[in-house]
Amino acid sequence: MSEKSQDKKPSNAEVEILQILWDRQPCSVRTIHEDIAQYKDVGYTTILKQIQRMTDKNLVSRSPGAGKSFLYSAVEPEQATQSKLLGRLLKSAFRGNVNELVMHALGDANPSDAELDAIKNFIANIENKDHSGGAA
Repeated sequence: MSEKSQDKKPSNAEVEILQILWDRQPCSVRTIHEDIAQYKDVGYTTILKQIQRMTDKNLVSRSPGAGKSFLYSAVEPEQATQSKLLGRLLKSAFRGNVNELVMHALGDANPSDAELDAIKNFIANIENKDHSGGAA
């Protein structure tokens, strides 16, 4: 059962909720709704239903809050979810071609000098691992 739930990848709407949870968890539905309502016209019951579905999909967990309310937290850390989403994007939009994905991302993103330096350092670390016999 946990394997199936780990395979479930969040939709765009679910990622919006997860981003709030990663920043502020645990959160009530009201807190999540107030955050999203600042930039999107969405009803409280819509958010509640989405969170209930996310609980069923094991994307969020709930614990008792004040009174009859519940507090929600993301089940997986942000980086794990990002990796799953990136893998899905790589397979579906770029047919598994990492080079195309990276070139497209860098071409569209207009990265700052600091971001480019971080990317260069990341690539250098990968190259160093490959040349030091750490390649699998």
